[in-house]
Amino acid sequence: MTSLPKTTEKRLGLAIDLDTCVGCHACVTACKGWNTENYGAPLADADPYGAAPEGAFLNRIHSFEVTPEAGPAQLVHFPKSCLHCDDAPCVTVCPTGASYKRVEDGIVLVNESACIGCGLCAWACPYGAREMDPAEKVMKKCTLCVDRIYNEALPEEDRVPACVRTCPAGARHFGDFGDPDSTVSRLAAERGGIDLMPEQGTRPVNQYLPPRPRDAAPDLDVLSPFLAPVAEEPKGFLGWLDRTLDRL
Repeated sequence: MTSLPKTTEKRLGLAIDLDTCVGCHACVTACKGWNTENYGAPLADADPYGAAPEGAFLNRIHSFEVTPEAGPAQLVHFPKSCLHCDDAPCVTVCPTGASYKRVEDGIVLVNESACIGCGLCAWACPYGAREMDPAEKVMKKCTLCVDRIYNEALPEEDRVPACVRTCPAGARHFGDFGDPDSTVSRLAAERGGIDLMPEQGTRPVNQYLPPRPRDAAPDLDVLSPFLAPVAEEPKGFLGWLDRTLDRL
């Protein structure tokens, strides 16, 4: 079995704003594109236009209608990918050492050449964040675009995960949670960032920023005078046209 480092030099991860995410799936598309064309083996799609399409994605969006105790119902779009947990059970359960957590930045990765496709890490992950590639038969997961964030050939603004760079709503933020002054740490502190399923004891690095409460629905009685018809029966030319059309 694989051991976890006691500490890491950084805790790189994502702060995801559930209040801002519009569920456009731009992050899903960007993730699929970047990780198919660059890092490791491509993310395969099996029979994509057939009766039983199957493919591997490192990031997915789930949408839920939530009814709070007060206020109107809300549609919450929930992005899901690897949370790069400090106490990652997917790492400790791996029999070959293919799954590992890096000391220098805390990113959890898979050595695809060592992965035997046993699926134990997928069973151990409580978030369903790992997927078996249908073509390669090895486990795939979010890498935080490790081949982008350290790539000095890219402009500095592009040295972030593809999902962060692409998000049109600015709902995804990347940084070091080990630095209390980083953007992600400040966002988590100001917005009350939450761990996903803390009862699992995995200590995820990624933080979700909860949706803000919505205003109450408007009182339609106030609008009723403006919604009443101007006249019960049209007059003049419109009245003549209305009666003519009724006879047709």
